[in-house]
Amino acid sequence: MEKALSPGLHIVATPIGNLGDLSPRAGATLANADLILAEDTRVTAKLLQHIGAKVPMRRYDDHSSDEERERILTRLQNEAVALVSDAGTPLISDPGYKLVRAARAAGAAVHTLPGPSAAIAALTLAGLPTDRFLFAGFLPAKAKARTDTIAELKAIRATLLFYENGARLADSLSALASELGAREAAVVREISKLHEECVSGSLPELAERYSTIPAPKGEIVIVVGPPGEALEASDEEVDAALHEALKSLSLSRAAAEVAQALNVPRKRAYARALELAK
Repeated sequence: MEKALSPGLHIVATPIGNLGDLSPRAGATLANADLILAEDTRVTAKLLQHIGAKVPMRRYDDHSSDEERERILTRLQNEAVALVSDAGTPLISDPGYKLVRAARAAGAAVHTLPGPSAAIAALTLAGLPTDRFLFAGFLPAKAKARTDTIAELKAIRATLLFYENGARLADSLSALASELGAREAAVVREISKLHEECVSGSLPELAERYSTIPAPKGEIVIVVGPPGEALEASDEEVDAALHEALKSLSLSRAAAEVAQALNVPRKRAYARALELAK
């Protein structure tokens, strides 16, 4: 007989495709919970059927009211409530953080059961640098907002991870290619399923590929490699910028502005300015 769960909120990661990835601890927690909060109860019902469990469920998503959250907080004092998303780790581009924050503020116990995450799984498949990475969720659907978001991320020296759906994949890849250039990237989908796929290439190559084929199905992760090392400006580039700046600025001020604009050491720009002034 399974040991009864302690009261509180139990955050349970669920499989992103292969149901065999559900950990024994996660299965036991779901089977013994007093209530399961599910993003979609129909999806979670299939998981419960897989482990042969029948547990009361209630829908919990971004549209759940403050009153509903308060009712859940009351139950946490004496009952074990499990929180799941449709697939993967709850709260990662899924609803739930407000409930966790409220539960902690109310003094309720909060436990997490680590498990599958599509972003991390895709990172391991892509063959791109893993020492530093940034998960950026879904890109905005509107073109201007999408471009602005990518521009904000452009200078970050880390591998970038995005979630996307098939219908928007081509547009997102095109925007990424336009803003980030020919960075290495990968499109990963159907992770842990029969038709798991990881397609690698430069962003322009991937943008072209997915603009000419039907929109792929399944959950998709776009993985984009970090920017390459910036090439230092040549003496000719520095001299040209200084010639222009010295037309209206003092030697010191011209050197400072050129150093900042070309991202070169100020000492170097000042030395070149002195040479030009002779």
